[in-house]
Amino acid sequence: MTDAPAPAAAPSAGSDRLIVALDLPDAVSGLEMVDRIGDAASFYKIGLGMLTGGGLALAMELKDKGKRVFLDMKLFDIGNTVESAVRGLAQFELDFLTVHGDPHVVRAAVAGRGDKPTRILAVTILTSLDRGDLDAALIKQGEIRDIVLERARAALLAGADGLIASPQEAAMIRALPEAAGKLIVTPGVRPAGAALGDQKRVATPAQAIADGADHIVVGRPIYKAADPHAAAAAIQAELSGI
Repeated sequence: MTDAPAPAAAPSAGSDRLIVALDLPDAVSGLEMVDRIGDAASFYKIGLGMLTGGGLALAMELKDKGKRVFLDMKLFDIGNTVESAVRGLAQFELDFLTVHGDPHVVRAAVAGRGDKPTRILAVTILTSLDRGDLDAALIKQGEIRDIVLERARAALLAGADGLIASPQEAAMIRALPEAAGKLIVTPGVRPAGAALGDQKRVATPAQAIADGADHIVVGRPIYKAADPHAAAAAIQAELSGI
């Protein structure tokens, strides 16, 4: 008998709506950044780029400090491999873990997670991609929004606890019947006037939340700021009015 999947988390309120992406080279620089941000954020994302630089050790240290942690691995492989990988990662009981939104990947991740509290979030289409990128990758024709909607529905039906999608698609996904009670986390969020970097489908923090996102992910506008605490606090202030 397989364990029943953990229920999807209720939408979060307050300061943890902002997830700060620690897209830094190693755990030491990540921890230094967390100290600089201080009480302006309580939720952090650790991505694949830091995995070999002590990312998992940083995740555990942040947990010990009472922070919430989003492990952004975007796992993709055959089902057995994904299930095994998620089983190993779920033992750390981090808050969120990403996988690609293909149904076989999502089902395997949910099976690997078992009864651990980690929420499985499915990636629809990366926020750094546009139609030209999809053409180069031989992805089916059609508007990105339509493809995102199809992938979102399929991932939710496969058991995902939530979705990663651009803020421009948050409202559309929130309207899906299958999205009731599920999480929507939006990267590609930029404060007004901030550089877009490699992001192509963006919105401001307030707009992303207003359109149905439960959490927004912001990286460079915070960790590259002269004063990361002030940059994070400004975003929190923007969100407090919603």
